[in-house]
Amino acid sequence: MLSKLLSLSIIPFVLGVPATLAPSAATPSTPGGNVSATGPYSLVTTSFNSSSTSAATSATSSASANTSGVSTTTGVITIPLSSYSFTPYPTPTLNPRPPVYPATDPLNPPSVSSDPQVVPDFAPAWAAAYQKAENLISDYTIEEKVNITTGVGWANGLCVGNIPPNKNFPGLCLEDSPLAVRFADYATAFPAGIQVASTWNRALMRARGLALGQEFKGKGVNIALGPMMNMGRVAQGGRNWEGFGADPFLTGESAYETILGLQNGGVQATAKHFINNEQEHFRTSESSNVDDRTQHEIYAHPFLRSVMAGVSSVMCSYNLINESYACNNDKMLNDILKREYSFQGFVQSDWSATMSTLSAVAGLDMTMPGDITFDSGNSYFGGNLTDYVNDGYISTARLDDMVTRIIAAWYFLHQDEAYPATNFNAFNSNDEVNNKHVNVQADHYKLVREIDAAGTVLLKNVNGALPLNKPRNMVLIGSDARPGKFGPNEFSDQGGSDGILAMGWGSGTGYFPYLISPLEGVQERARQDGSSVFWDFDDWNTVLAGDMAYGEAVALVFTNSDSGEDYITVDGNQGDRNNLTAWHNGDDLILAVAAQNNNTIVVVNSVGPLIIEPWIEHPNITAVVWAGIQGQEAGNGIADILYGAYNPSGRLPYTIAKDIADYPAQLITDDSGNEIVPIDYTEGLFIDYRHFDQANITPRFEFGFGLSYTTFTYSDLGVTPIQSSDTDQEGLITAWENGEASPIAEGSSTALWLHEPAFQVTFEVTNTGPVSGTEIPQLYIHFPSSASEPPSVLRGFTNVEISPNDTKQVSITLSRYDLSIWDVVAQGWRKPDGQISFSIGASSRDFRLQGSIPA
Repeated sequence: MLSKLLSLSIIPFVLGVPATLAPSAATPSTPGGNVSATGPYSLVTTSFNSSSTSAATSATSSASANTSGVSTTTGVITIPLSSYSFTPYPTPTLNPRPPVYPATDPLNPPSVSSDPQVVPDFAPAWAAAYQKAENLISDYTIEEKVNITTGVGWANGLCVGNIPPNKNFPGLCLEDSPLAVRFADYATAFPAGIQVASTWNRALMRARGLALGQEFKGKGVNIALGPMMNMGRVAQGGRNWEGFGADPFLTGESAYETILGLQNGGVQATAKHFINNEQEHFRTSESSNVDDRTQHEIYAHPFLRSVMAGVSSVMCSYNLINESYACNNDKMLNDILKREYSFQGFVQSDWSATMSTLSAVAGLDMTMPGDITFDSGNSYFGGNLTDYVNDGYISTARLDDMVTRIIAAWYFLHQDEAYPATNFNAFNSNDEVNNKHVNVQADHYKLVREIDAAGTVLLKNVNGALPLNKPRNMVLIGSDARPGKFGPNEFSDQGGSDGILAMGWGSGTGYFPYLISPLEGVQERARQDGSSVFWDFDDWNTVLAGDMAYGEAVALVFTNSDSGEDYITVDGNQGDRNNLTAWHNGDDLILAVAAQNNNTIVVVNSVGPLIIEPWIEHPNITAVVWAGIQGQEAGNGIADILYGAYNPSGRLPYTIAKDIADYPAQLITDDSGNEIVPIDYTEGLFIDYRHFDQANITPRFEFGFGLSYTTFTYSDLGVTPIQSSDTDQEGLITAWENGEASPIAEGSSTALWLHEPAFQVTFEVTNTGPVSGTEIPQLYIHFPSSASEPPSVLRGFTNVEISPNDTKQVSITLSRYDLSIWDVVAQGWRKPDGQISFSIGASSRDFRLQGSIPA
């Protein structure tokens, strides 16, 4: 048996503290809450020798000399074969304190608010679910418990991931994607994550999550594999469109509301991909080397907010973090996620991202899809996990913890109460036995259309070119204006586009039930107005395009830029975009039309930023509409903006630069002969607009920017401290006020005293223009120089709809967490020394009001 186990451990796997993420030497981390080994940890790499008797000690020592997020070893940190005991973390015990901290069931979350002041307490619901789970598995054998942790293998069930039934437990269906029920018919193709983030509107984020949750439940899916919340660190990142942009606060709020909505709809949500999976190139063989402070303040923050939303599951990613595979990373899974964040749900692997049976010791609870590689017929869990438990390498207590977490999440969402059976076959659309063709769309198309318009960003509008006012005639130019040549689902997993781009490619996609193109959306309105409409969809015949545009009252040019997951390559783009240039000859097409028509309006459907310098200042380009990735109602959403049926209120969730070199992090496409490719996050906290501000680089359009068909003014700023409701932790509040860091403890980063309302900022916004509109006020914190933070850091936003000449009072509430930085020595959240000030404005560079936080 021992020889069999050792042969399995050749694949790299990890336990122990990654070097740049280690706590101080006085507070070493151990895996699993209270996991201990009978033999010492050791740091094993291909070319790194250590005389240390403990991986935790060695990594901790390394941390003191390396805080830059740069690779310090040349191999993969692993865990030796040994026996590991386990004691689970205690469940949270703080009593609910309504109205700020009410006991909350995921099926009945707090009402959505443009200024959230409620911290939902899911602990009682988790505790009840845990008790039920423990009762259910009390008579399970080791083999039956292992089966709950192990998928049945690729394509061996109805869903992309499947846990088999056992006794009174019906099993689980896990299914993509963040924007649709993948591979299912009669389901809605929603706008992408980046589109709803562009709305900066919590109500729309929540509503989209709820509608998705209802559709997943209606199809009999237990666990939805979304939302995706990796950061837009690299502008060319292939899956950025699935996520929520390039700022951790905006991403965190988008994830929070989406998860509350999804689970309100009855399905378990999955926060993914944990963590540092910011590019597709080398995603299974790269080490994202990230320092501890950057990890906490930037990349882990959305996952913290997901835990606070009661998320059921977290998916670990393919990549390594500081030379440790994500699904074997004790520091990230056990210490940060389960200890520091007090995550009560289960950790599942990305598909085939499990690297070892001992991943279970490092915090992995479920392996997906079950086999080591697709159709391999073997598993790191399954029989191997059974053997490891029977032979004493993994404790039965840890196995019980794994199974309890998985089944508790099922009870947490009340899926034991008449939950629908899976009624589709993800792998065989012609399976008429299992494909029940259940229509779950309801009237969700209305919400899709609203988000399409609300997430569209008006970048340029000269002399009132928009909204259109019954133009005599117009021409639509570019393939992005038309339907696809062979329907909306002509490319597998949307891996290609020859019409309107309304979805990127990869596993984060779904089938379009239909797809409205701009041609259809515009013609519908043109028919009402009596306008004549012409078109030319040839992207490459620029002479014809110019000729068609000549003499038209309006020339609408449509272009796009696509990306996706690395297993599909489109026009030489392996997931990530090779550059930030418009696809399909877009730049030349736009210039050709603008040369012939002095009212050229450009519409862009893009997965992320583009370099638009070749044409943005052309005097004949009167308007630019950044339409994003909109889903099935794309053409209608665009038409609503063009004609003013919806006043633009979208704001950029990332920076549009003048040059790709202006971005602080570049796509790594050369492995330089390395088996493990190092990707050093040397920019630290200075990603996207934070870098532009710090380096004094002028972008083309800054983060948070967006125009409206009306204008707004701001006035009457006030700041009011809020009395704490957490009387049990007054000492911690006092210590924080005196500059001390939060303590190292279970749930330390999600503690009520840290996240409850602490200060309320109020001000007035007046609509000074001719039409009703929605303004998106944004609050940016300016930390004192002692904090070594970026010049401006987003810490609040809201949305307010105002009629012409009307004024409304607006509030944005701040917590102590919002005013804290991560102390890498104390391993806690600390108020920095000095005065904290803030600005309120319409973007990251358009500040209208300034104030200070009372000391």
